[in-house]
Amino acid sequence: MAYVDGFVLAVPMAKVEDYRRLASTASEVWMDHGALAYVEAVADDVPYGELTSFPRAVMTKDDETVVFAWITYKSREHRDEVNAKVMADPRLKHDCMDVFDAKRMIYGGFKAIVER
Repeated sequence: MAYVDGFVLAVPMAKVEDYRRLASTASEVWMDHGALAYVEAVADDVPYGELTSFPRAVMTKDDETVVFAWITYKSREHRDEVNAKVMADPRLKHDCMDVFDAKRMIYGGFKAIVER
């Protein structure tokens, strides 16, 4: 079964194109180092919930949207190997703080329990 890193973050709507360029570079880096898949998606149908929702989770402001992303690996061990190489890659030496607030990003690693 695959292993997945998942991310949810808030991006200012005025900087979505800047974020897309950053994510495009990141996708090349992760894939070059062995990730199986890399996906970044911007909110399209993401209502603000009464108790819980993607916008609430990352405390979006009125001028922000939500990005949902995931990276797939063969296993947790494979993920750890890939991420070690990614973190050393000079292509990612960009300060993301001018594109989004990383302090409000939610992320984690997940073991797949159903896969087709």
